[in-house]
Amino acid sequence: MNSLLITLIFTSLGLSQDAIAQSRLLEGVKRNPDEAKSICKTFRELNKENISAGSSKSIQQISIQKNISEVDAEILSMYVRGLYCPETF
Repeated sequence: MNSLLITLIFTSLGLSQDAIAQSRLLEGVKRNPDEAKSICKTFRELNKENISAGSSKSIQQISIQKNISEVDAEILSMYVRGLYCPETF
């Protein structure tokens, strides 16, 4: 019983750390619209080449530029597209 409780505590701590990190990532873009505009510009350039902003190439590019995981880059991509440049595909 105690080991189950300890496992649940550590699991919830790990999940909350991920949520906090993602929240900081999104808040950073929210507070700095120029960063979002820059990302949108990149998406528009990719779209001109018929490459989706949600493509693996785009996600990898964001991941490298921001030094974040590809999962976080995908979340950031969806957030930025939804709020700042919904016309991109």
